Amino acid sequence: MERQNSHQATYSSQHPFVHTLKLTRAQLIRGMVLGSILVPIRVFLAVLCFLIMWPIARLRLAGLSEVERSRPVTTGWRRWLLHPIIWFLSRAVFFFLGFFWFRVKGCRAGHKEAPVLAVAPHSSFLDMFVLTETQLPTVVSRSENQSIPSIGALLEFNQSVLVNRKNPESRKRAVVQIKERLTSNGYWPQMLMFPEGTTTNGTTLIKFKPGAFLAGVPVQPVLLHYPNKLDTVRWTHRGTTWVEALWHTCSQLYTNVTVEYLPVYTPSQEEKDDPNLYADNVQKLMAKTLGIPATDYVMEGRVPTRKLGGLSLPLEPPARETLSLLHQDGLRESEVEAALSKMIDRCQSEQGWRAGVDELAPLLGLTDRQTAAKICGLYSKDDIVDLRQIYLSVTSVSGLLGFKSLLHTAFTLYDRECSGSLTAVDVSDLMGALVGSPQYHTEELYTELSLRGAPTEQELFRVLTTHPTYQKLISEYFTPEGVKSTPPSSPLTKGKAGNNNAGLPSNNRTALPYKTADNGSPLPSKKND
Repeated sequence: MERQNSHQATYSSQHPFVHTLKLTRAQLIRGMVLGSILVPIRVFLAVLCFLIMWPIARLRLAGLSEVERSRPVTTGWRRWLLHPIIWFLSRAVFFFLGFFWFRVKGCRAGHKEAPVLAVAPHSSFLDMFVLTETQLPTVVSRSENQSIPSIGALLEFNQSVLVNRKNPESRKRAVVQIKERLTSNGYWPQMLMFPEGTTTNGTTLIKFKPGAFLAGVPVQPVLLHYPNKLDTVRWTHRGTTWVEALWHTCSQLYTNVTVEYLPVYTPSQEEKDDPNLYADNVQKLMAKTLGIPATDYVMEGRVPTRKLGGLSLPLEPPARETLSLLHQDGLRESEVEAALSKMIDRCQSEQGWRAGVDELAPLLGLTDRQTAAKICGLYSKDDIVDLRQIYLSVTSVSGLLGFKSLLHTAFTLYDRECSGSLTAVDVSDLMGALVGSPQYHTEELYTELSLRGAPTEQELFRVLTTHPTYQKLISEYFTPEGVKSTPPSSPLTKGKAGNNNAGLPSNNRTALPYKTADNGSPLPSKKND
């Protein structure tokens, strides 16, 4: 089965990980008046329900051995007594928060017919109301949530699959658990998943993660709608905070919700063999029903990205933020160019390409150390930053070098052995520096580079400029906003580097020079070779 035709995505300037609730003055005053009355009462009653559920939820597995805990609790008093109580109190939580009723379209399939409920779009922590509508199916959750009072007890009650995303072994165990449960032919209860994996503003469906589709069993797509005048529930990566979302939602007299069950989706053999294909096709089906685009956006860690082949392109490139910070600190364009020149000189010097915050500030000509710390934080989790990443990513978005010269400089910096070819790790690091974000899945690109032999600079340039997938990277990512780039002339003329440094000052500032191997192919060299 081929991939279904995508509901064509038109990427807007504001990506789906941003949502800000805009209120008129009248709405703001109304919210303040109602909120000051309703929010304390509603939050108090909801918290009270959670506190009551806490000890009751612990009773579900109390006294059971590890072996018994590894089996579903589907019979006996632990099921017929405790399950209805927890369901009632869970429903009461959302009732008190203003979710007085749910409108339901379609019918929920049984757990044997559809072991998985795939729910989208994922808009907020308030989406958890769907668990009460679906009779508390099992879920997959981060292991860190176990430590949250009451929530940890409810996850235990639910016999949830817990995963530590930072631990590879934990992720592997979770995959095994999910497959075992979904292929148990009704032995385990139905499982509910949000395949987007994070919350969005609902304007698109972001790329589905394959977790719900790994077992190759039928899934029932479930759509969530919030048909309200004010879109208060959404909580995203940037914009409205969870506190604001809760306040604005509880300030409304009520919140309308529609749960729509779509027909069960039974995968073809090809989809069973390829969970990513299965996930993509279900995503496109749900997006088409919603009337919104199915996109390749994804949240990696805390970085909003767009998938392109195996590459992950940040939607908020750190290079643009870096340029903004430099300008805010008072640097003019010419001073930014001079700072980048000093940076590339430093990369080729004996001092090397690593620098701390205290070194970065004078290197960039910054007067404020805090600005240097912010720039460092965009590229590194500690106080040491790779100057190659800053130089290449900032240069790529600013248009200071033609792409061919930029690629030559990048190749020279990452050809660790000066052999004229790159290892798989080198390719991953080089692409990460160019786009300003670590790249963990460059196997596809490296394979393409190696088809004709060693992955040389010429081969890298050929693949990036002729391959249909990577052509998009060049045309969309390396063209500065509002600037029409001029195709660079060849930097290699009889073994000498041409000057494609459009926009750079003429004080001998060029791309890194070439040296020529015996066979005539260009080999990168150090500047002072």
